[in-house]
Amino acid sequence: MAKNKTIQVEEDIPFHVLSVEQVAAHYSTNTLEGLTSQEATERLRTYGNNELQGNGGVKWYKVLWRQVANTLVAILLIATALSFATKDFAEGGVILVIIIMNAAIGFWQEFNAEKTMEALRNMSSPTAKVIRDEVRMIIPNNQAVPGDIMIFEDGDVIGADCRLFEIFNLETDEALLTGESLPVQKNLDLIETEDQPLGDRLNMVFSSTVVVKGRAKGIVTSTGMKTQIGQIATSLMGAGGNETTPLQKRLNRMAYFISLAAAILVLIVFAVHKFHYSNEVAIYAISVAIAMIPEGLVAVVTLTMAFGVNRMAEVKAIVRRLSSLESLGAVTNICSDKTGTLTQSKMVAVRMWIPSDGFYRVSGTGFDPDGEIYKQGETVAHGGSKVPEQLVVQGEESNHLLRVLQTASLCNMSELRKSTRPESNGEWTAIGDPTEIALQVLAYKAGLAKPDLLSQGFKLIAEFPFDSSVKRMSVLYQGPEKEGRSGEHFIFLKGATERVLGCCTHWRDGDHERSLMGEKEEMSREEFGAMITDKVDILAEKGLRVLTLAYRRFQPAPGVDLVHGLVRSEVEQDMVFLGLVGIYDPPRAESRPAVLQCYDAGIRVHMLTGDHPSTAAAIAKEVAIIPADVPVKDNSLIMTASQFDAMSDEQVDQLEELPRVVARCSPNTKVKMIAALHRRKLFAAMTGDGVNDSPSLKVADVGIAMGQSGSDVAKQAADIVLTDDNFATIVQAVAEGRRIFANIQKFIAHLMSTNVAEIVVLIVGLAFKDDDGMAVFPMSAVQILFLNMITSSPPAMGLGLEPASASNMCEPPRSPKQGLFSFEVVMDTFVYGLTMGALSFSAFCTVLFGFNNGNLGSSCNTEYTEACEGVFRARATAYASLTLLLLAHAINCRNIRSSSWSMKSLKTLQKNKMLWLSIVTGALVVIPCIYIPGVNHSVFKHTNISYEWGFVVIALVLFILLSELYKFIKRRTMKPLSVRANSELEMERMRSFTSQNTRVGSITETEHKS
Repeated sequence: MAKNKTIQVEEDIPFHVLSVEQVAAHYSTNTLEGLTSQEATERLRTYGNNELQGNGGVKWYKVLWRQVANTLVAILLIATALSFATKDFAEGGVILVIIIMNAAIGFWQEFNAEKTMEALRNMSSPTAKVIRDEVRMIIPNNQAVPGDIMIFEDGDVIGADCRLFEIFNLETDEALLTGESLPVQKNLDLIETEDQPLGDRLNMVFSSTVVVKGRAKGIVTSTGMKTQIGQIATSLMGAGGNETTPLQKRLNRMAYFISLAAAILVLIVFAVHKFHYSNEVAIYAISVAIAMIPEGLVAVVTLTMAFGVNRMAEVKAIVRRLSSLESLGAVTNICSDKTGTLTQSKMVAVRMWIPSDGFYRVSGTGFDPDGEIYKQGETVAHGGSKVPEQLVVQGEESNHLLRVLQTASLCNMSELRKSTRPESNGEWTAIGDPTEIALQVLAYKAGLAKPDLLSQGFKLIAEFPFDSSVKRMSVLYQGPEKEGRSGEHFIFLKGATERVLGCCTHWRDGDHERSLMGEKEEMSREEFGAMITDKVDILAEKGLRVLTLAYRRFQPAPGVDLVHGLVRSEVEQDMVFLGLVGIYDPPRAESRPAVLQCYDAGIRVHMLTGDHPSTAAAIAKEVAIIPADVPVKDNSLIMTASQFDAMSDEQVDQLEELPRVVARCSPNTKVKMIAALHRRKLFAAMTGDGVNDSPSLKVADVGIAMGQSGSDVAKQAADIVLTDDNFATIVQAVAEGRRIFANIQKFIAHLMSTNVAEIVVLIVGLAFKDDDGMAVFPMSAVQILFLNMITSSPPAMGLGLEPASASNMCEPPRSPKQGLFSFEVVMDTFVYGLTMGALSFSAFCTVLFGFNNGNLGSSCNTEYTEACEGVFRARATAYASLTLLLLAHAINCRNIRSSSWSMKSLKTLQKNKMLWLSIVTGALVVIPCIYIPGVNHSVFKHTNISYEWGFVVIALVLFILLSELYKFIKRRTMKPLSVRANSELEMERMRSFTSQNTRVGSITETEHKS
């Protein structure tokens, strides 16, 4: 293969008229090895990302418009105009600068946040399976380049236009491009007509179409805007437009309420002045309106959401829908798959059972076929005394074992390869489903590798792929030719034991086939089923996933199309039972701690798996979903899907406890479980990876798709995509969702308390009239703006970035209906706001009336005179007091109940650099505002202070003491936040439940054997 060849970006080429060899040569690629990573990187620079242009994205002008098109800016502009109209250029200029600064800061934060969230959402777009560096890997679809070898499977969304070179029963849905409602069946035939209609280019697949059946490999011919979908400028797979989340809707409602309250306060200001209009009254009214509006709220929410999405990505959970960030904190139940989520998905066949020989052991780990098959301590596959290795492959006396291993090898779509690259040291790699890989490795250990069997003359004729509804897979092969005659046809079948046994009418006993049917039956079906069930139990109770193998000779009817004319139900009948294979998939080390953490957080975990009940129960015990000492039989915590599905909704609702383990689970079972949880007013997260999991992912409150093993259809239906398919990541995501919601409540409480405090000072200040009969401002408009935007907003942003509290995963899930303003948050807002307002106003009154004779002067709202000295000093004192109180309140808001001023709590403050830097900076900014000549008199309308700092300190100390007293009272009188039942109590509760003879729908001894 030519390497590092310069690829030129050419005009459209009709690749459907080129042979596979011509296409491979054109792109200097190899259908077996694929491109190297270096070549792929170079081509990505040449061709650009595999994505459509003009399909949305973040528009800077829209973000900027959102910063200026709001009620706050309108109010500030009115204040600016009034200031300039009254020739108060200093105040008007400051307000204008604040408008520009607020828009700039908000634009910068929101634009970067939107870019971050867009990039992270794009990570959850469909991925592509490609072969690079001789191994199969999963890459973001936008990284695919021409010349890549792309692999397609059932349920995949095709990521680029490709020329097919290997297919099996491939059908695609091309309705997006052609309008054809029926799936298109593909083939590899060369097409001679260049202008062939798109729907008739059967040796090509196109970007954004969906694989509805079969599997294939193809060479990428076009990406991005060069694809057919790109040429008609249409996109099927958007990640969603700008989404209005429940949080944003609540904030919008809050904005309407605040606007209404601000309007009422403005009316109050004018009413106090008997609706006599003047510039001063208008400025005061606008000041009150400004005080009512939390200017920094939008920017803080945006920053917090962006940071949360970024943090989720760091723990390998990609957020596709922002609403899921809020929903995660309310999750009460997690329904998880087993394989690859709770377990490592590193399957290895470790046991076999054959009726004629009994149990076999298999050594070796991973993909390396350097292992042996033992029977009673003797090596079988490598020249043991009973069955020498050469007889395993060729002889007749080992025919039974031969058929077992042939079935494992041929009823299998996985590929096992030994790397030829020098740097790989001959490492073995695999492509395919983990279960099939384990069977293929077993076949390799016996010398029956699939490539060897194919080279000996076995030819694949037809395939019926694994389907979750039937839980089995079958293939039709034609065997090697014998003495010039066509080879026999064989059907090989593998799948779940109960589904395979239902297809069997015979069983293999050494070289003999024994009947289970009719007059010739040598063992009744019931007796045989009981025998097999006992063997399955032995394997399953060790935590092994058990697959059953069967085969039969097949005599095709004359004239029948063996590729398209076969009916699955007719093919998979009259089978001969061969044996069992036990596959071990060890649990992930982090699964058990994660499950226990769920119980500590008041979240219950359910395992919904396709495995045998005993296998599922064994793994569930290992990862602590159920206690290790509870029985599997006669336990309604463990059910099969057939039992659960057979129950009516009323019967399910009568269960004291929904099952924690559902075995032999089907997609419909998952939907029924979610519905049962919803009827109990519970909030559920559901995991899924297959095409058929889409309904359950959609109906779940939080749908979680697997990023590695999941189909693109499942990812499209999900709210969150796990890039590592790990259950522990779900728990981390829940913890992050709780942290985000708690922090939003913290900074909203802080911002709203600030507004309440300012309103208290301004409204009560209406009672003070100067010599002209005008109300005296306890605080000027610029002071209020400075407090809201410069002093209060940065600490609020810091609160949005607060680490999770120690009790974050030791608190019960919040109610889904609980909004931001719970009773406690509202109470805190008013208690802290009124306290800060009262202390600040008290400082104002003490300075004005206690030390300046209460002289209110004239026109002290607009200019400084000696007569206004007392008012200006009092105003500076109130401003300094409220500044430090707001900063201290930011520390208060870090903990809703516990003390924020203990040494332990203060030490943790340094972990949040944004918060403590904003507090330090906010405190230091007070100095120049008060003491810079000109700025103090003309802009802030206050003057230098000296002894008044004593009143500021007194107000600060009193606020801290009162806050600690308030929290102490809350701890004594309110319901504790922590969960009463921890993981140990949850385990004990399940043991108690099991022992109470609550067995409605449980697995009985008879049902367990069925």
